[in-house]
Amino acid sequence: MFRWWLLLFIFAVSLYGLSDSEILKRAEGFMKTGTKSDQFRAYNDYKNLYLRAIMSEDAALKIHALQGIVKSGTRLHIDVSQYADELSTIKPHSSYTQPISKPIPELQNDNDVKVTSSHKLKSVRWKDERLVLKFDKKLHSKQVNYFTLYDSENKKYRYVFDIHASMLTKSENLRKEGITRIKLAQFNPHTLRLVIENNEEIKIRFKKELSQLIINIDSDSKSSVPSSITPTRVDRDKIVVIDAGHGGKDPGAVGYSRYREKVVVLQIAQSLKNILIARGYKVYMSRDKDKFVKLSSRTQYANKMNADIFISIHANAVDKKNASRVHGIESYFLSPSRSDRADKVAEKENSADISDMNMYGKQSFLNFLNHHKILASNKLAIDLQRGMLGSLNKKYKNVNDGGVREGPFWVLVGAQMPAVLVEVGFISHPKEAKRLVSTKYQNRLAMGMADGIERYFFNN
Repeated sequence: MFRWWLLLFIFAVSLYGLSDSEILKRAEGFMKTGTKSDQFRAYNDYKNLYLRAIMSEDAALKIHALQGIVKSGTRLHIDVSQYADELSTIKPHSSYTQPISKPIPELQNDNDVKVTSSHKLKSVRWKDERLVLKFDKKLHSKQVNYFTLYDSENKKYRYVFDIHASMLTKSENLRKEGITRIKLAQFNPHTLRLVIENNEEIKIRFKKELSQLIINIDSDSKSSVPSSITPTRVDRDKIVVIDAGHGGKDPGAVGYSRYREKVVVLQIAQSLKNILIARGYKVYMSRDKDKFVKLSSRTQYANKMNADIFISIHANAVDKKNASRVHGIESYFLSPSRSDRADKVAEKENSADISDMNMYGKQSFLNFLNHHKILASNKLAIDLQRGMLGSLNKKYKNVNDGGVREGPFWVLVGAQMPAVLVEVGFISHPKEAKRLVSTKYQNRLAMGMADGIERYFFNN
């Protein structure tokens, strides 16, 4: 199945008629401008080059493409961990290449020390303005590498900790007032990477205490993570089609306490509709009651209504064995899948109508895969994700950011406008499921989506 999607994508990309060197030169030019739109263009050019490299078995082109994907994707806050892992197996430590003029040397150059134990990160927390990483075993002398990097194009400082360990959870975006961005993720199977990024130079001090790595971050900078405040000026002469997933004979996921996905997402969709109408938008719903609608009919309806954007709302689920562990919000845009995670989610959402889509999807998929719509959908997904998290984090604790991802979702195929599928949470998780059936939580979630939609229109 994935091979079919991949071949279709290669075919669509080949229509551009540019050589590999021309696409690479164009991507490098986009990267130099520093604007968000050009970063998206560079990201997709590098993705096209990556696919071409696979088909032509061009190792050098593959390295260039992976480096570009990781660099541009990181700037856009897209989950590129799988590309980074692949790159590390080809050319280790190639994600960042430009050192600061006065680099801080790596710790512990004693080559006699070898780390053989498998350490796991147990927890990450702030304590008295210090970031504390706690592991399941005592940290050894050569287990932590620390270095600094400077991106002269975007004037950003990066302070990097590479730790010989693995995470028990997925990547995390941490926050501290005055710091632009802090991200903790699995860089490769043996290395946990913490990156502290800021627009101004800051002072970093750290120490190892038994099984803990304690980091002091000193900054007088006033920069911080952008807030989720709704723009004060926006063009509201827009049409939004909201698609409540599943319905009728298709209940979707059935989770904790037998809560049904089709019911929860319809309630959230109706709340979002009311908020957007109150703000002056024209809003239509693919279904406004408990009825079954074919996947192909949903985007056809959006096209018929001349929608400016299409939002499909769903709730996620896992098996009982993992139900109490997996939770969080994710946003997807249409693309050939790059991860097992996206494949599993897409398989669940596609299952209701797959026979119909096998016939309908081929031409529609080719119609969708053009450069600008992928860019726009990617941007919309990021704004929706930021809006939901910003709204929920004001009132609720432990709201997990599942990130913006790409996947082969049939419900998005054929849309002639930017289209995003939102997984509002895991209906299988006991705590998150109780929140998802709460009217207050649904309204705050819908408010965050509305804020994200306004931000998208305001910026595009």
